[in-house]
Amino acid sequence: MTTTKFHPESYTQALKTQSVSYESPSNIALIKYWGKHGVQIPKNPSISFTLNNCKTTTKLSFEKRTNFDEAYDLKVILDGKHKPGFEPKIHQFFGRIDEYLPFIKEYRFTIDTTNSFPHSSGIASSASGLSALALCLMEMEREMQPEMSLKHFNQKASFIARLGSGSGCRSLEGPLVVWGEHADIEGSSDVYGVQYPYEVHSVFDHYQDTILLVDKGEKPVSSTVGHNLMHNHAYAASRFDQAVENLAHLVPILEEGNLDEFVSLVESEALTLHAMMLTSKPYFILMKPNTLKIIDKIWEYRRDTSIPVCFTLDAGANVHVLYPKKDKEAVQEFIKNDLSIYCQDNRYIFDNVGNGAIKL
Repeated sequence: MTTTKFHPESYTQALKTQSVSYESPSNIALIKYWGKHGVQIPKNPSISFTLNNCKTTTKLSFEKRTNFDEAYDLKVILDGKHKPGFEPKIHQFFGRIDEYLPFIKEYRFTIDTTNSFPHSSGIASSASGLSALALCLMEMEREMQPEMSLKHFNQKASFIARLGSGSGCRSLEGPLVVWGEHADIEGSSDVYGVQYPYEVHSVFDHYQDTILLVDKGEKPVSSTVGHNLMHNHAYAASRFDQAVENLAHLVPILEEGNLDEFVSLVESEALTLHAMMLTSKPYFILMKPNTLKIIDKIWEYRRDTSIPVCFTLDAGANVHVLYPKKDKEAVQEFIKNDLSIYCQDNRYIFDNVGNGAIKL
């Protein structure tokens, strides 16, 4: 996949604004991406639900630079506090994108960001945060290049987000986004996410996701480290093939609304993701004892009620509980009464599938 189309032509307009704000959501993968090569290129395709309430709000303020001692001039504010510890990651991100957004060298940036959920806890905070920042930067470029098409804007914004956080390229649109080339998914790409292009059964409309905050602390092993451990993983090749097959299997499941098959595939993918961690060298565990207790409770509840509730996991201890909107009342009562006790401080977040980022 060529990336030359994302090198900008000359800018035709001057930048008149001084700030731009975007709200971008997290996402939860159904088919997991774990392992990458090159510069943020996935070793297998993935597909995710875009969330609605778990989101990052970013205001990007900028002014022309006068000091050029460093390559980039930026300041990160998280939840109202200056966070210099986050700035090296953004410097690295800018280093990856400046050939596609060359104007970033000319400005001093203040990145003022807030999350509606705990960062670095297994909810995709880097995905929502980097996608929000990518959209703000792309909005600057669109002002200087007003003839830019919406399709190009969305593709390039996703491309830019990917260079900061791989899964971030899946947060811009919704409700389902595919990242990674797949023979059965028209338009799919390794370098940006695309909206799922095929029919989806109405049972998946407004699908519910409750995130159980089993552990709100930072993960002991970052996703970046985990991805790198797939390079020499004994089961890597089989896993990558499995993900390709599972995404192909998901297409008719989504079209037909087969929730039994959906539950089986989604839970298998979640457990396979963590099996890769358990069998890495060095091995590591991100689940907690309460993660497993919650899984057992969900299985027991599903057997007893026949309600098609299921779990998925991201790279962390927290549990995403997925269920149809029609079962919302019953499942949320189950969560309050039977699952919340396994959450840190009894905390959980009711969320649902959303349609992506919005400009504020």
